[in-house]
Amino acid sequence: MNPTSTSSQPPAIGIIGGSGLYDIEGFSNAAEISVSTPFGDPSDKIMGGTFAGRRVFFLPRHGKGHRILPTELNHRANIWALRSLNVRWIISVTAVGSLQEQYHPRDIVLPDQFFDRTSRREHHTFFGRGIVAHVSFADPVSAGLRTLLHEEARRAGHRVHDKGTYVNMDGPAFSTRAESETNRKLGFDVIGMTNLPEAKLAREAEIALATLAMITDYDCWKVEEEPVTAEAVIGHLMANAATAKKLIAAVIPRIPSEATWPEHRALDNALFTDKKIWPEQTTSDLLPIISRFL
Repeated sequence: MNPTSTSSQPPAIGIIGGSGLYDIEGFSNAAEISVSTPFGDPSDKIMGGTFAGRRVFFLPRHGKGHRILPTELNHRANIWALRSLNVRWIISVTAVGSLQEQYHPRDIVLPDQFFDRTSRREHHTFFGRGIVAHVSFADPVSAGLRTLLHEEARRAGHRVHDKGTYVNMDGPAFSTRAESETNRKLGFDVIGMTNLPEAKLAREAEIALATLAMITDYDCWKVEEEPVTAEAVIGHLMANAATAKKLIAAVIPRIPSEATWPEHRALDNALFTDKKIWPEQTTSDLLPIISRFL
């Protein structure tokens, strides 16, 4: 499947996370969708279907079986594929390490800020190749979507922390103690390996994104705790996945049916290049994102 226009499709909701997140009661008409993109292949096929009367698309970030490293992720292909299906809201479910005492394993943090420690930033934009755009990113998370997640998490009785700064490292190795202590002293709240590129690209694609950060460990700064290991993380991941499914099911019916939030017009004042000189191939490649300007 290679969609080129989204205007005839109703606004949809995207979920990025583990491969089993779509397995929630009430999700119907499920079908796998293969999407080809100008930026290569997404992480895997997208599971599309209906929940609470809404079109919903689930994308396994690391592929089924968790086979793709954080630095191997093709974030552009993932976000382009979802936008080509007219996804206008994304809930990004992600595992993170805690950098502060008050954030415990299996707590939920809803970050409102990011700090970029990634090394592949040229892959974290759709623009270039003749079209220049600089989106506003001062507030990188959709406040509207984050509020819905916070309200539903509190209603369900979860330990949830509204706001916080997510520092994005490359990985795949976990932090050294020196790195962990530095990030902690700088006041960052959680650390992860995947979410900032998704947030940047979602903003360029005029998608409202919020992060559902599920804490799995204390990184390695907490010396009285065992340093983070894959085995320990997996145990918390299993519990966090069940929590995430319930929250997703509660939030989806509350997401508006019309894409009228500020993030949905993020390109209004971002495009610098006069469209009269936009290269034909670049314009074609970005059609799901820039079609309203043509």
